[in-house]
Order: sequence, then structure tokens, then C-alpha cells
Amino acid sequence: QVQLVESGGGLVQAGGSLRLSCAASGRTFSSYAMGWFRQAPGKERDLVAAISESGRYTYYADSVKGRFTISRDNAKNAEYLQMNSLNPEDTAVYYCAATHVVGDVALSNERDYAYWGQGTQVTVSS
Repeated sequence: QVQLVESGGGLVQAGGSLRLSCAASGRTFSSYAMGWFRQAPGKERDLVAAISESGRYTYYADSVKGRFTISRDNAKNAEYLQMNSLNPEDTAVYYCAATHVVGDVALSNERDYAYWGQGTQVTVSS
């Protein structure tokens, strides 16, 4: 069982930056693929970025490529999402997700993830 707790959300002006963190419990964090998803009001939850267990492989949604960076620190059981050049379309609840994997792969499908955090709100004002 893995518990995930997000932090770092908040209100920021367009063009600004935020860094989200996800703290994970469990002794086998390094064997989990991780991801960040987001859900805007009235919309489905979508992948933002994903990272493999080693951190070597990453995957980004087209809408955030070049602006967001996903990373992880297995020694700290933590995952991060650095978000730059934010715009109002990035406003959403952001969720950390994890799943045990065999192999060093970044997973882009929401259905592949077994564990989810409660979410943190990111609001970008124009």
C-alpha cells in the first residue's frame, strides 16, 4: 500500500511558476512508476507528466512540453513537478499517482495507476 500526499499548489499569476511535491509512503518507492494528472472543472482527468522508476524516462502531455518538468528523488520518496510559464488553462486540481511496475517505464494511461493522492489546487490568474 502506498499513500501519496501532494503539496505546493496555490494561486499564481500568468507567467509565474510553481513547484508541486508528492510525498510517498512505503519502502519500495523506487519500484513505482509515478505520474502527475490534472482535472479542470467540468473536464476529465488528464495526464500531465509521467516518470519511470529510475527517473530515466519521462513523458509529457503536449500542452506542457517545454514548460513543465517532472522529477523524482527515490532517496526521499518524493516526486516533483516544476511548472513554469503558467497560463490560466493550467488551472486545475493536480494529482500525484503511483503504481508498482516491472521494468523502467513511464506510464501515460490513467488506468495503469493504482494509487492516488487527494490532489492540490493550482489556480492561474490572467
